[in-house]
Amino acid sequence: MESKVSEGGLNVTLTIRLLMHGKEVGSIIGKKGETVKKMREESGARINISEGNCPERIVTITGPTDAIFKAFAMIAYKFEEDIINSMSNSTATSKPPVTLRLVVPASQCGSLIGKGGSKIKEIRESTGAQVQVAGDMLPNSTERAVTISGTPDAIIQCVKQICVVMLEVQSVTVGSPPKGATIPYRPKPASTPVIFAGGQAYTIQGQYAIPHPDQLTKLHQLAMQQTPFPPLGQTTPAFPGEKLPLHSSEEAQNLMGQSPGLDASPPASTHELTIPNDLIGCIIGRQGTKINEIRQMSGAQIKIANATEGSSERQITITGTPANISLAQYLINASSVAPEPYVRSTFTA
Repeated sequence: MESKVSEGGLNVTLTIRLLMHGKEVGSIIGKKGETVKKMREESGARINISEGNCPERIVTITGPTDAIFKAFAMIAYKFEEDIINSMSNSTATSKPPVTLRLVVPASQCGSLIGKGGSKIKEIRESTGAQVQVAGDMLPNSTERAVTISGTPDAIIQCVKQICVVMLEVQSVTVGSPPKGATIPYRPKPASTPVIFAGGQAYTIQGQYAIPHPDQLTKLHQLAMQQTPFPPLGQTTPAFPGEKLPLHSSEEAQNLMGQSPGLDASPPASTHELTIPNDLIGCIIGRQGTKINEIRQMSGAQIKIANATEGSSERQITITGTPANISLAQYLINASSVAPEPYVRSTFTA
């Protein structure tokens, strides 16, 4: 298999994506970017690291197969060096294996596993590395994580064999109808808790409460002052089969340290957002936790339309005062990974 790759290596360009934690990324980048610069120069591969303040980052390695193998070798040996250094201050006696996580399109995972698991078993036995293909796709994507563990040499041999499988899949599918576009996994920024006290929004960072940007604070103040929350016990459906109790106006204002809102509240209006299907999960959250949080914080009624066959978008209807709607829209956009809101507005008194 190695000869097959090396023979056509210079003529074949591959892109391999790795999923890394922040500490691993820091090790790869090195002081002032010196480590990643050295890896790029010595391997000849393009190594790009995704931006963003996320717990996880995507490291993309692109180039001829021989350049990719050199880059992987440098990364694997760097991680082993980190493990050895960490053990010098530890009482542990056995050295843990080096672990890398590849991000692979789900459409290619079947070929990697093989009939009855035959292919992945063959790769494990011939390389000595442990290989696990995740059963579930990564959030809001059509990709899966493939975890490789072992010595650096075992990992390098394993990556070579995985590249062979990917090349074989590509050669078989050239000219055939596509199975559907791959939706790449994009790590989300770490969500920090938001609390409101004394009319001010704060985010929790470690042991400290940091004032949140003025925009969110002002929107929350307007929402609290202009529209009472629905009566205690009233429910608003999140999506079919789910209900959420909301605080009463007085209870909410006591919690926030504010005086009762104005009696004459502006008339309710309706605002519609159109959101791509692949982002709707970010807004709903696990078991509806995120959309419920948005309802409670904004005081708005939010309804998410059912998916329509053949449509790539979902409709979200927000009802409330302009202040409620503004806060809800702000929180929805903050929950989404979309670069811009997909908004269509209609207002009804």
